[in-house]
Amino acid sequence: MKPVPYDPELEPGLAAFLELVERVPLRADTIQQNREIFAALLPPMEQIVGDRPVVWEDRVVGDLTLTVVRRAGDAPVGAPAIYQIHGGGMMLGTRFFGIEELISAALTYGTVGVAVEYRLAPEHPHPVPVEDCFAGLVWVAEHADELGIDPARIVVAGASAGGGLTAGVALLSRDRGGPAIAGQLVSAPMIDDRNDTVSSRQYDGIGAWDRNNNDTGWTALLGDAAGGPGVSPYAAPARATDLGGLPPAFIDVGAAEVFRDEAIAYASAIWAAGGDAELHVWAGAFHGFSGAAPEARVSRASVDAVDSWMRRTLGL
Repeated sequence: MKPVPYDPELEPGLAAFLELVERVPLRADTIQQNREIFAALLPPMEQIVGDRPVVWEDRVVGDLTLTVVRRAGDAPVGAPAIYQIHGGGMMLGTRFFGIEELISAALTYGTVGVAVEYRLAPEHPHPVPVEDCFAGLVWVAEHADELGIDPARIVVAGASAGGGLTAGVALLSRDRGGPAIAGQLVSAPMIDDRNDTVSSRQYDGIGAWDRNNNDTGWTALLGDAAGGPGVSPYAAPARATDLGGLPPAFIDVGAAEVFRDEAIAYASAIWAAGGDAELHVWAGAFHGFSGAAPEARVSRASVDAVDSWMRRTLGL
């Protein structure tokens, strides 16, 4: 099946991404090796922050570790918050993967950011990852006063597997009566374990996070149940039959990646249920394009779109 061509301005970033992040094919027997590759790419928090006026602290909550990020000198009262769930195919990464977004948001918006370290598959299959992420959100909402957070202005955000877990947390929060979520920022989400869309077949063996990687991730999370009947919508939100009553969603995805069609279907299902969703499909863009090629024009446009939605959603 012929793939959508890449934006030429993004192609050097794609080549670098594949060399840095995906040089070892991700299969069941290479998960640990890929974790080590991911870990080597992440400098310590002190180095990530550098000399920027940001402070952070870790909080241990049961089996979870949360890192709280805020602008230095702030003693926030009623600040907006971003609760961030990292990506990594449900198997890889740490809370520091993508924490740059929380640092930037703290400096730009004065938000309090919280990054959650959830337990990973396959050692901790479903429902552990999504329940961990939900438990962390509950803790943040319950400690809003202590953290200086307005509990009515918490956005849950994530990309890739983090996007799928964000959508799962939004469903859990709706079905369990809280905590309230002001918005869900769902970027290139991993939400459909069936892995049989047109876009998944277009990027089978090519590109960033291809169909084979996706199969490895879903199998790690769900085992033999992946792709079969009865999979929980909290694990795979594409399985949800009712997407009504969810917080406003920002959904974006590349046109040239596995997750394109499930992201579009998720937005369409929210609209069909009378919900609020904003969808962006970025022409010629691969999975993770804005981080891998930040200076490309389409990457800058995607960052601007997130900024606009965040300001509107949090009343900034």
